[in-house]
Amino acid sequence: MSDPFNEAAVDYVTAIADTKLMLSHWYAEQAFMGPNIQDNTALFSLTQDEYGQVRQFYLMLEKQGVDGEWLRTERGGEEFANAATTDGPAPDWTEFEIRFGLTDRAAHLMYDAIVHGRLAGLTEKMSEEEYSHFDFHDGWLGHLAETQPAAFQSALDGAIPDILAFIGPSAYDAETDPVLAAGFTDRSVLELREAFLAHLETIV
Repeated sequence: MSDPFNEAAVDYVTAIADTKLMLSHWYAEQAFMGPNIQDNTALFSLTQDEYGQVRQFYLMLEKQGVDGEWLRTERGGEEFANAATTDGPAPDWTEFEIRFGLTDRAAHLMYDAIVHGRLAGLTEKMSEEEYSHFDFHDGWLGHLAETQPAAFQSALDGAIPDILAFIGPSAYDAETDPVLAAGFTDRSVLELREAFLAHLETIV
């Protein structure tokens, strides 16, 4: 096993990978919730991006000694580490964009912070794929915030605690974050939470 991760880093990557797996599922399963055919097509494209990234993360976890069959087929629902926002389908388009679009952004912030060995090069390539995700989600989120402010705010209030919990506890700052301390990331969980909230302010 080369470039071993510590236990906290394995958990960190597993949470990102499991969340992306669920995003790929809902992007495909609910693609036709999009308001027009262009949105439907875009969501199928996002599905392919997500699933490809999941495969890469799971392969990395296998190299760290995590059982591949357990990762892919043998886990019960309670053993997945995905963000709670991706536990079930969205009931409408506003919920879809807030729950899944913002979770997608949070997952990117998390893996963009990884600086560990070869994984850093992989996540840099993934970040390039995410530009289409940003264009799609940020455009819709801004539109929904403007045209459906009450529904948008209600859905946002419900989703934000779960998205922040997915990123990690606010108590993990530059002094206490075990993933940062191991040199696996270059930003603490607290910094990532603050970056997510700062991005949100550009939308609403």
